[in-house]
Amino acid sequence: GHTTGPSLSNDKLYKFAYSAEVYVDRVKASLQKSAGYRISSGVDVNLLWRNPDNDDDQLIKVTIRDVQVENVNERPAAKNIFKGKTTEKIIGKEQLKALQRPIVLELVRGKVKNFYSYQNEPAFTQNIKRGLASLFQLQLHSGTVREVDISGKCNTTYLVRQDQVTKVKDLNSCETENQRFTSHNQILDVGTKATSATIYVLEDSFFKSIKAEENYVFLLNFRRKTGTKIVSKQKLELKSVQAGPGLIAGKQVASVIKTLDSSYVAVPLVAEPVKSECKKCPSLSEHWQTIRDHMYPEKLSKAEAARSFVSFIQSIRKATKEEILQIFRSENKELLLQVVDAVTSAQTPASLEAMLEFLDFKDASTSALQERFLYACGFASHPSEMLLKSLTAKFKGDIASEEIRETLVIVMGALIRKLCDREGCKLPAVGEAKRLILNRLEKAKKDDNVRMYLLALKNALLPEAIPLLLKYAESEEGHISNLAATTLQRYDPSILTKEVKKTMNRIYHQNHRVHEKTVRTTAAAIILNSNPSYMEVKNILLSIGELPLEMNKYMLSMIQDILHFEMPSSKTVRRVLKDMRAHNYDRFSKMGSSSAYSGYLIRGPDVSSTYSLDILYSGSGILRRSNLNIHVFDRNAGLHASQVVLEAQGLESIIAATPDEGEENLDSFAGMSAILFDVQLRPVTFFQGYGDLMSKMFSATGDPINVVRGLVLLTDYLQEIQLQSGPRASVEFLGGLAIDISGGMEFSLWYRESKTNVKNRVAMFTVGNTEVDSFFVKTGIETTLEVETTLDFISTVQFSQYPFLVCLQMDRVESPFRHYVTKYESLPSGRRYTARRGKAELLAGNEYPLHQENSNMCKQVFGAKSDSSSNWF
Repeated sequence: GHTTGPSLSNDKLYKFAYSAEVYVDRVKASLQKSAGYRISSGVDVNLLWRNPDNDDDQLIKVTIRDVQVENVNERPAAKNIFKGKTTEKIIGKEQLKALQRPIVLELVRGKVKNFYSYQNEPAFTQNIKRGLASLFQLQLHSGTVREVDISGKCNTTYLVRQDQVTKVKDLNSCETENQRFTSHNQILDVGTKATSATIYVLEDSFFKSIKAEENYVFLLNFRRKTGTKIVSKQKLELKSVQAGPGLIAGKQVASVIKTLDSSYVAVPLVAEPVKSECKKCPSLSEHWQTIRDHMYPEKLSKAEAARSFVSFIQSIRKATKEEILQIFRSENKELLLQVVDAVTSAQTPASLEAMLEFLDFKDASTSALQERFLYACGFASHPSEMLLKSLTAKFKGDIASEEIRETLVIVMGALIRKLCDREGCKLPAVGEAKRLILNRLEKAKKDDNVRMYLLALKNALLPEAIPLLLKYAESEEGHISNLAATTLQRYDPSILTKEVKKTMNRIYHQNHRVHEKTVRTTAAAIILNSNPSYMEVKNILLSIGELPLEMNKYMLSMIQDILHFEMPSSKTVRRVLKDMRAHNYDRFSKMGSSSAYSGYLIRGPDVSSTYSLDILYSGSGILRRSNLNIHVFDRNAGLHASQVVLEAQGLESIIAATPDEGEENLDSFAGMSAILFDVQLRPVTFFQGYGDLMSKMFSATGDPINVVRGLVLLTDYLQEIQLQSGPRASVEFLGGLAIDISGGMEFSLWYRESKTNVKNRVAMFTVGNTEVDSFFVKTGIETTLEVETTLDFISTVQFSQYPFLVCLQMDRVESPFRHYVTKYESLPSGRRYTARRGKAELLAGNEYPLHQENSNMCKQVFGAKSDSSSNWF
């Protein structure tokens, strides 16, 4: 009769040879050198029953026999983990018996309608059988369908040409229960590609050969050279057709199955998850003891600290709440801060519960631990709604320390944004946290409260907060208007409304009232970064020359930077300059020391990194604001890696100078504010008020104040994969950063000199682990990267004359970089083959040139040093 699927002849036994191979390696490597293994066997197939009413409904019996396990590539005897072991020894006696018990498939029009096997069979042998059964699924006309096999329910495309059929499965479309999570920012994440194709050759309406291949590739987005692949191949080839058993008579499938073996049950074709237990894994506290020494605060700029942090997170993710609490209760204060970083970064329900149970926000004496917990929440790679909900509840409760209260709401802002970025804006916890911040900001009376909610918005970047921000930017003064303006500056220009541009133009040109230089320059930066019109640019250029002394110089420098760095608005700026040639000379020859400059830190094949440094002084030579930004970006995404802003105001009285226009009433203040990995941290105040300033100035040692210190999980990627030949694979990439940023300010009235120093010390460690686990054998590849570096930024100002001399230095020290790849094959008994290769190199240090004018000044500053003792005041 006519069939639309493969059809078997009665009374025949089809004998096939079957093999399933797995390879793991670096992406570009050839498979001849890969780690992996091969399972091969004979497979016997015969027809049991054909539906008397429908030729296309057949029951077939499939039996695996003569199983062999071997290396996928030839290995010398000493490196062959299977040497001298029988299959029974490798797989296990019971497991091998189970594997060789036959299965029965009901094929209807070539699709597997039912898969019959035994109920209590080990999951991994059942999965190997599912992998074989899935190969039998085929349709004999071209087209795309959604169908179920071992991989789940997937879109599958068939292409039929005479006796050859190609089946392509879209692995990204499969519905499965596989666990996975990815990093919050695309640059820190892992790019993946997955393909699956099977080629069938038919003869006499049944299979002559089947070849299937599945490929997975994983690449670190920030360094695409670092990546791994898994290749899985299956082959079924017909060896002979012999006389075989006859058919079983019957009307219904169920009765035929019962006649055959009453223990058979219909089992889903989709793989069942299976995990091999870790026999010799250390407990959490044992693991902690081995890495504890690398976690002291003074060691946090070393790669070993980042490596230990990452491995500790892997252990915490498997630990219970009690095991985690045990470490908290037994550890000393110095190390607890690093434990908090790791436990919070693990982001499991148990780690969050342990953390909340251990920390008491009503106790001010543990505020350092509370702060570390909150920042680690802000940096979370894939935060849950539960985390935001818990923090909102804490915020509504009693909090002993006012600084912690501020940090808490600032971090809630960061979590709102991360959840919104992942389509979580409609979650109840996100809605509640948003309302809380916006309502409290509208009702806030005290400056401190206003500041705290504005900082939360600087992280949350809610479009609905824009009208409030405009109000604060234009109608307040000092910190508050400044903070509202810099918050607007963090929004994506495409979200900013016409109203924003109008308000920024009013602030910059002071149409309604006098504003401080810091707010005016931020307003100008927003205008110039938001696709400015010809007239907007022209009005800004015309204002240069009419501005307070140092602001002229700063704006001029900003315009030159836009041109030199080819920023998006540079075309418009060039057009306006061309038309304004007549009145340029006087306007553009302003004296002063302020500047704005951008340049590249790295220009790489995958990611680039830029720095921008701008410094604004008051007319009397005192720093008003210095702002150092580092951005990282690739073709599709950007990351604000860091920002360190030093701000000072109202310091003219120290050197008996006159304040600038609009700044007569400003209170003395100096402080520092930082953004790290797109998260605004709580600003640090050096001094507030004249009395505080004087007492600190005369006791100032210039010792750096630690601003940020800790461990951050940057890359956090996990993907579990069901291979179609049966085994499970897991791919995990984790990248940890140990960071130590300190800043200091020194003043010498004697030499009329001030010095600020910001030291960024970082160490990064990334590990990628790609493993295929077949229960009786594991094979995998581990790839690691580590680098340590320090970026120093020093500014020296001599204000004994005008324009005063300013020298900016930005240096990166020599940095060790190490990269290793280890491939392995191992048996549960501990027998293991490994191949490791790697390289270590020193990346040369670099002094960043900044701009020519700066280089000239540095020569003067350091040339003048030798004779400065004689010129007194």
